[in-house]
Amino acid sequence: MIRVRYAPSPTGEIHVGNARTALFNYL
Repeated sequence: MIRVRYAPSPTGEIHVGNARTALFNYL
């Protein structure tokens, strides 16, 4: 699994902004 630094929303869905941050961390 890819570990990224982001805070998941209470609903468990990944926020668009957090997904973008995760993508930058992956790169």
